[in-house]
Amino acid sequence: MTVAIDHDNYSEAYLKQILGEVKTIALVGASPRSERDSYRCMEALIDRGYQVFPVNPREAGNLILGQHCYADLHSLTEARGQSVDMVDIFRSSEAALEVTREAIAISAKVVWMQLEIINHQAAELAEANGIKVVMNRCPKIELEKPSWAGIAD
Repeated sequence: MTVAIDHDNYSEAYLKQILGEVKTIALVGASPRSERDSYRCMEALIDRGYQVFPVNPREAGNLILGQHCYADLHSLTEARGQSVDMVDIFRSSEAALEVTREAIAISAKVVWMQLEIINHQAAELAEANGIKVVMNRCPKIELEKPSWAGIAD
């Protein structure tokens, strides 16, 4: 039986479970610019021990924070020979649906939409395919909460 998730109010336990289980993250919309939120989030995730793969077609083949950047999720999984645990979306709410479809195609376990990124159709599609969903949250911010000491360190 699947428990319905209230996408307006995630329990701390739900978020901790996700961030405690994932090891590999594809960060879609990664930027090489240090002033961008995606860069700071990627840096924080790497610092917490996650293996983070930047995804951005304009930066494909370049390095972001020392990590090879991929054009899309398919290119990433093809190069690795396996999927990633979580797809972290730094794109618009509208673009989140297509990224979610790609996440399903590569068998990701979690789709995480960043702050102000909300797409209920994408969430329903992901959940119908057995993928956990988080919307309108930032893993960097969640991991910085004092009550999260020890998660992913």
